This record gives sequence, structure tokens and C-alpha cells, in this order.
Amino acid sequence: MTTNDEQCVTLTGHSRIVQVHPTRRCNLMCRHCYSKSGPKERDVLELPLLRTFLRDARAEGYDVMGLSGGEPLLYPHIGELLDDARARGMRTTATTNGTLLTEERVAELVGRLDLLAVSCDGVPDSHDRMRASPGAFAKLDTGLEVLRDSGIPYGLIFTLTQHNLDELPWVAEFAVRKGARLLQIHPLEETGRAEEVLEGQRPDGTEGGYAFLLAHEIRKRFGSDLVVQVDLVASRHLREQSERFVGSHAELHDDAPLAELLEPLIVEPDGAVVPFQYGFPRAHALGNLRRAPLAQMAVHWKLKGRDALAAVRRRAHRGALASSDETPVSNWYEAMRRAAS
Repeated sequence: MTTNDEQCVTLTGHSRIVQVHPTRRCNLMCRHCYSKSGPKERDVLELPLLRTFLRDARAEGYDVMGLSGGEPLLYPHIGELLDDARARGMRTTATTNGTLLTEERVAELVGRLDLLAVSCDGVPDSHDRMRASPGAFAKLDTGLEVLRDSGIPYGLIFTLTQHNLDELPWVAEFAVRKGARLLQIHPLEETGRAEEVLEGQRPDGTEGGYAFLLAHEIRKRFGSDLVVQVDLVASRHLREQSERFVGSHAELHDDAPLAELLEPLIVEPDGAVVPFQYGFPRAHALGNLRRAPLAQMAVHWKLKGRDALAAVRRRAHRGALASSDETPVSNWYEAMRRAAS
């Protein structure tokens, strides 16, 4: 039997992840939203389409389905989608803004989720400001009480900017006090709405380096009570573990599972399937679920798209190495996005 702590560690370790964004509808209009989601958005993916996708994704070796958005709790078929993934032997996660964690909604998730990630962007005033919603933190606070009582394993996600690192210790204390087992520190990406309203707020390498050091101190303080993950790469790892980043798959045959060649895999709300992260340049998209199933896309990508993406990896690695003497950490996915543009 897996404990809650073990589930948190496992799901943030080496898994083959598909990240599904089934809707852009959201009850908030957060300033850092990469997908420009909001109350007026109506993009939604049909359940049969996603079921076929999960069938094909499982056959291609993916073993975790993560739901994001938009706000995934507003997707009308979230329970059925989670059930389908679990029936196929996949573990399940979801990311939420935390304002909709009512007893009724949380009850629908019990037994269906292996991990729920809840966004927390700092002290209450900072959180409300980033969420562009007075009272958002109060709703989050209440929702976490409901979540803790439910027994669903959960963690907090903190969006790191150039100016909020001083609030991270408070967020860590809050996480432990509320029963969260995981704290994920994710650097702001200047895409979507953030590109418009948070220009210049993306943390630089120096700030990221300090985040690494502070995360180490938080781990020492809370020990096994809190798993701490920083979504940045130490520059020395770029030099010492280049194979991990360049991703040479020359030894793998064309019939190797897609998950061995490409992870994570992203499904955007319009049906586009892209590599690595939401909004990755569409020139490297595998296709669109409304025009072809993943099984068909995978065959074509292994023949036509694999080499192009390998070239992007090499360019990203060269670019990151070029700046590694000046900065202690690197945002690998940002480097990939730049190299692909």
C-alpha cells in the first residue's frame, strides 16, 4: 500500500505524464495565467475525444494523467475522465486555484485523484493580487480545510517571480500547517496573460539560485513533513548530465513507445497536442485530436517530427550552457521554448 507521502514523491519523480487541459473556462482571471483563461472562455474538449486519447496515450506508455486548465473543477466531465484514466491503470493529478473546494466538489474527487496541486501565490494580500480577486485567499484557506478532511493527498504550487522570494518561507509554513505534503516552486512564465501584465517579473538566474538555496533550507527545517520541488535546473547538471537534456534516442527504434521519446505530452483546450509545455510553438505540434487520434499522430511524429525536436533540444542545451557560467540555475523548458521559436 502506498502512503500519502510516497504518492507525492512518486508523482513528482520519473513518470510518463500527459497533461490535459480540457477547458479554458475559469472562475478567476489570474494575472499570471499562461492560457488566458477566464469566466467568459468556453473552449472545451469533448469526453469521447479525451477517452480515445487516453486509450492511445496508455498504449504509448504514458502512466500519469494530469488535469489543468482553465480550472479543471469546472470541466463538466471531470469525474468520468478521472475514472477512465484510473481504469486504464494511470495515476491521476489535477491543479486547481483552490477557490472551488467545497465539500460537494471534493467528495466527487475522493478515490479518483492520487494528488491535487493547489496554487498559493504568497501571503494573503499577494495571493489576492496575483489572482485579481479580493477574497481568493480566504476561499483557498477554507477549501484546504475541506481537502485535508477528505484524505486526498495534496500539495501547494508557488509561482516564483523576481520579487516574491521573501514570501516563500511563509508559504512553506502555511503548507505544513494545512497538511500539504508537497511544495512545488514554479518560476513565472511570461506567456499568456503574464506576458501582458507581468512584464519583467520573470525570475532571473540569480533569483532562481536563491530559490534553490532557500528550498534547501526549507527541506532541512521540515524534513519528511514536506517534499520541496523547484522547477529549475542547476547549471552544473547541464554540463555533467548533457545526455539527459539533449535526449539522444538514436538507439530506440521507430516502434518504441512515444513516452520513451517525448514527455510530458500536452493536450490544449482546442485539441492541439504539443510537447513539453502549454503554448509550445505549434510548428512542433504532433497534430490536433479533432483531426486525428494520438495513435496516428505518434506514427507520423516518430517518422517526421522526432529529428526536428531533437535539433531543438540541442539548440536549447547550447544556449543554456552558454549562460551557465553567469547563472547558477536554468529554466530548461523556457530554453526549449526559445530554441523552438
